[in-house]
Amino acid sequence: MTTSTTHKNSPDSTPPPATERRSWLRDRSELGVCVLLLALGVLVLTDALTMDVDITQRGPVGPKTVPLVVGAGLLVVAALLAVDVLRGGRGQAETGEDIDLSEPADWRTVLLLTGVFLGAAVLIEPLGFPVAGALLFWGAAFALGSRGFDRDPLIAAVVSLVTYAVFNNLLGVPLPGGPLMGVL
Repeated sequence: MTTSTTHKNSPDSTPPPATERRSWLRDRSELGVCVLLLALGVLVLTDALTMDVDITQRGPVGPKTVPLVVGAGLLVVAALLAVDVLRGGRGQAETGEDIDLSEPADWRTVLLLTGVFLGAAVLIEPLGFPVAGALLFWGAAFALGSRGFDRDPLIAAVVSLVTYAVFNNLLGVPLPGGPLMGVL
Protein backbone atom coordinates (compact mmCIF):
# COMPACT_ATOMS: atom_id res chain seq x y z
CA MET A 1 0.00 0.00 0.00
CA THR A 2 1.48 3.32 -1.01
CA THR A 3 0.53 6.75 0.12
CA SER A 4 0.86 10.03 -1.69
CA THR A 5 1.78 12.12 1.36
CA THR A 6 5.35 12.47 2.49
CA HIS A 7 6.46 12.19 6.07
CA LYS A 8 7.51 15.48 7.68
CA ASN A 9 10.90 14.14 8.71
CA SER A 10 11.75 12.57 5.39
CA PRO A 11 14.59 14.25 3.51
CA ASP A 12 12.54 14.72 0.34
CA SER A 13 9.57 16.40 2.03
CA THR A 14 8.28 19.53 0.34
CA PRO A 15 6.51 22.40 2.05
CA PRO A 16 2.73 22.28 1.97
CA PRO A 17 1.07 24.15 -0.86
CA ALA A 18 -0.02 27.73 -0.25
CA THR A 19 -3.69 26.72 -0.34
CA GLU A 20 -3.15 24.35 2.61
CA ARG A 21 -1.42 27.11 4.60
CA ARG A 22 -4.22 29.57 3.81
CA SER A 23 -6.81 26.98 4.84
CA TRP A 24 -4.96 26.34 8.13
CA LEU A 25 -4.87 30.09 8.86
CA ARG A 26 -8.50 30.55 7.84
CA ASP A 27 -9.54 27.78 10.22
CA ARG A 28 -7.65 29.56 13.02
CA SER A 29 -8.50 33.16 12.23
CA GLU A 30 -8.91 33.89 15.93
CA LEU A 31 -5.10 33.93 16.07
CA GLY A 32 -5.34 37.41 14.53
CA VAL A 33 -7.12 38.56 17.69
CA CYS A 34 -4.31 36.97 19.71
CA VAL A 35 -1.71 38.93 17.76
CA LEU A 36 -3.70 42.14 18.24
CA LEU A 37 -4.02 41.54 22.01
CA LEU A 38 -0.31 40.72 22.23
CA ALA A 39 0.67 43.90 20.40
CA LEU A 40 -1.69 45.98 22.53
CA GLY A 41 -0.36 44.41 25.72
CA VAL A 42 3.25 45.11 24.73
CA LEU A 43 2.32 48.69 23.82
CA VAL A 44 0.55 49.29 27.15
CA LEU A 45 3.40 47.75 29.16
CA THR A 46 6.04 49.70 27.26
CA ASP A 47 4.16 52.93 27.76
CA ALA A 48 3.59 52.20 31.46
CA LEU A 49 7.22 51.34 32.11
CA THR A 50 8.48 54.50 30.40
CA MET A 51 5.94 56.75 32.14
CA ASP A 52 7.35 59.67 34.16
CA VAL A 53 5.42 59.64 37.44
CA ASP A 54 7.53 61.56 39.93
CA ILE A 55 5.05 64.46 40.15
CA THR A 56 1.86 62.43 40.46
CA GLN A 57 3.07 59.65 42.80
CA ARG A 58 1.02 59.87 46.01
CA GLY A 59 1.42 56.49 47.62
CA PRO A 60 2.36 52.88 47.04
CA VAL A 61 -0.19 52.55 44.24
CA GLY A 62 0.64 55.07 41.57
CA PRO A 63 -0.29 55.85 37.99
CA LYS A 64 1.74 52.91 36.66
CA THR A 65 -0.25 50.28 38.56
CA VAL A 66 -3.37 50.04 36.41
CA PRO A 67 -1.55 50.12 33.04
CA LEU A 68 0.83 47.41 34.27
CA VAL A 69 -2.06 45.21 35.40
CA VAL A 70 -4.00 45.84 32.16
CA GLY A 71 -0.92 45.19 29.98
CA ALA A 72 -0.10 41.97 31.82
CA GLY A 73 -3.76 40.93 31.59
CA LEU A 74 -3.74 41.51 27.84
CA LEU A 75 -0.66 39.30 27.46
CA VAL A 76 -2.21 36.53 29.59
CA VAL A 77 -5.50 36.65 27.65
CA ALA A 78 -3.60 36.59 24.34
CA ALA A 79 -1.63 33.52 25.43
CA LEU A 80 -4.69 31.68 26.78
CA LEU A 81 -6.69 32.45 23.64
CA ALA A 82 -3.83 31.28 21.41
CA VAL A 83 -3.58 28.00 23.33
CA ASP A 84 -7.34 27.49 23.07
CA VAL A 85 -7.36 28.19 19.32
CA LEU A 86 -4.39 25.92 18.65
CA ARG A 87 -6.12 23.15 20.61
CA GLY A 88 -9.13 23.43 18.30
CA GLY A 89 -11.31 25.94 20.12
CA ARG A 90 -13.58 28.01 17.93
CA GLY A 91 -15.65 31.10 18.58
CA GLN A 92 -19.38 30.63 18.35
CA ALA A 93 -21.20 32.23 15.44
CA GLU A 94 -23.45 35.16 16.27
CA THR A 95 -26.95 33.97 17.12
CA GLY A 96 -28.41 37.23 18.39
CA GLU A 97 -31.97 37.97 17.43
CA ASP A 98 -31.35 41.65 16.81
CA ILE A 99 -28.44 41.20 14.40
CA ASP A 100 -28.98 40.47 10.74
CA LEU A 101 -25.67 39.15 9.44
CA SER A 102 -26.89 39.41 5.85
CA GLU A 103 -27.03 43.22 6.13
CA PRO A 104 -23.91 45.22 5.24
CA ALA A 105 -21.98 47.15 7.85
CA ASP A 106 -23.17 50.65 8.73
CA TRP A 107 -20.07 52.51 7.56
CA ARG A 108 -21.74 55.90 7.88
CA THR A 109 -22.03 55.49 11.65
CA VAL A 110 -18.50 54.11 11.92
CA LEU A 111 -17.07 57.04 9.94
CA LEU A 112 -19.11 59.59 11.91
CA LEU A 113 -17.90 58.14 15.22
CA THR A 114 -14.32 58.08 13.97
CA GLY A 115 -14.56 61.71 12.87
CA VAL A 116 -16.10 62.80 16.17
CA PHE A 117 -13.40 60.98 18.14
CA LEU A 118 -10.55 62.39 16.06
CA GLY A 119 -12.09 65.88 16.19
CA ALA A 120 -12.27 65.71 19.99
CA ALA A 121 -8.65 64.53 20.14
CA VAL A 122 -7.54 67.51 18.06
CA LEU A 123 -9.69 70.02 19.96
CA ILE A 124 -8.90 68.90 23.51
CA GLU A 125 -5.70 70.95 23.79
CA PRO A 126 -6.89 74.31 22.41
CA LEU A 127 -10.48 74.16 23.77
CA GLY A 128 -9.96 72.05 26.88
CA PHE A 129 -11.64 68.84 27.98
CA PRO A 130 -15.02 70.32 28.98
CA VAL A 131 -15.70 71.71 25.49
CA ALA A 132 -14.02 68.89 23.53
CA GLY A 133 -15.70 66.29 25.75
CA ALA A 134 -19.13 67.88 25.26
CA LEU A 135 -18.59 67.83 21.49
CA LEU A 136 -17.46 64.20 21.73
CA PHE A 137 -20.48 63.09 23.75
CA TRP A 138 -22.98 65.05 21.65
CA GLY A 139 -21.37 63.93 18.38
CA ALA A 140 -21.38 60.28 19.48
CA ALA A 141 -25.07 60.52 20.42
CA PHE A 142 -25.85 62.10 17.05
CA ALA A 143 -23.83 59.47 15.14
CA LEU A 144 -25.67 56.69 16.97
CA GLY A 145 -29.05 58.10 15.99
CA SER A 146 -30.19 60.46 18.74
CA ARG A 147 -31.91 63.53 17.34
CA GLY A 148 -32.79 65.36 20.55
CA PHE A 149 -31.33 68.69 19.46
CA ASP A 150 -32.84 70.45 22.45
CA ARG A 151 -31.54 68.12 25.19
CA ASP A 152 -28.51 66.24 23.76
CA PRO A 153 -26.08 69.21 23.84
CA LEU A 154 -27.16 69.99 27.42
CA ILE A 155 -26.71 66.39 28.55
CA ALA A 156 -23.34 66.23 26.77
CA ALA A 157 -22.18 69.43 28.52
CA VAL A 158 -23.23 68.12 31.95
CA VAL A 159 -21.59 64.72 31.38
CA SER A 160 -18.41 66.43 30.17
CA LEU A 161 -18.24 68.81 33.15
CA VAL A 162 -18.91 65.99 35.64
CA THR A 163 -16.26 63.83 33.97
CA TYR A 164 -13.80 66.73 34.11
CA ALA A 165 -14.53 67.35 37.78
CA VAL A 166 -14.21 63.69 38.74
CA PHE A 167 -10.91 63.20 36.93
CA ASN A 168 -9.40 66.59 37.75
CA ASN A 169 -10.58 67.08 41.34
CA LEU A 170 -11.36 63.64 42.78
CA LEU A 171 -8.88 61.37 41.00
CA GLY A 172 -6.09 63.92 40.64
CA VAL A 173 -5.71 63.32 36.89
CA PRO A 174 -5.11 66.74 35.39
CA LEU A 175 -7.10 67.37 32.22
CA PRO A 176 -6.73 70.50 30.09
CA GLY A 177 -9.35 72.97 31.24
CA GLY A 178 -9.19 75.31 28.29
CA PRO A 179 -10.32 78.93 28.14
CA LEU A 180 -13.64 78.28 29.92
CA MET A 181 -11.96 77.31 33.18
CA GLY A 182 -11.36 80.98 33.94
CA VAL A 183 -15.08 81.60 33.58
CA LEU A 184 -16.32 78.53 35.46
